[in-house]
Amino acid sequence: MRAYGPQNWWPAQSRFEIIVGTFLTQNTAWGNVERAMANLRAARALTIPAIRAIKLRRLEALVRPAGYFRQKAARLKGFVRWLDKHYGGSLERMFARPTPELRVELLSLEGVGPETADSILLYAGGHEVFPVDAYTRRILERHGLTGPGAGYEDIREMFESALRECEEPADHGCVPRHRQSRMSTAKRTERAQRFNEMHALIVRVGSQWCRKSEAKCRECPLQPFLG
Repeated sequence: MRAYGPQNWWPAQSRFEIIVGTFLTQNTAWGNVERAMANLRAARALTIPAIRAIKLRRLEALVRPAGYFRQKAARLKGFVRWLDKHYGGSLERMFARPTPELRVELLSLEGVGPETADSILLYAGGHEVFPVDAYTRRILERHGLTGPGAGYEDIREMFESALRECEEPADHGCVPRHRQSRMSTAKRTERAQRFNEMHALIVRVGSQWCRKSEAKCRECPLQPFLG
């Protein structure tokens, strides 16, 4: 936080836009997701009614830049069908469910693993859960905090426990990575905001310094914490 300041993550104008983004970002870079989202936005297809009504082939063409476009289009359609069946198409009703129960329901959907479910819960729903991604695992392993075989739930609990009560460091007036959006500034609990900010900062460190092919530790703001 001292190095980078607030990240304004997730950059979106609606809850549903975040949910679409969580599906599209699977196995691809964020730049590809942005191109697919721009296509959806231009086609006015970033709403629940639009995804419900659009032809599958058309949706595939719009999300093609994000890769695995047939799978991702089908999964978006599947999510809306599930939302219609169980919650009358209402995200408000869905997110009103207790976190553990809704998490189990999301994990039952095609294409929704723990990271996607927790991203939906935290970023779109404001639930107090911490998503664990490849950046998180890599940083922890390189700092000797976990081993290669660490389970998702163990890592999630580690972060949630450590971040329940902690002092918020002041940033140094850095320029945020993303512009403020309706969702990045949405009202959420203090703990959910803390989880949000920590995960966004981990993504920034992982993509900029702690890369899979090369760890640029000398320039990384986490360098002082290396053993």
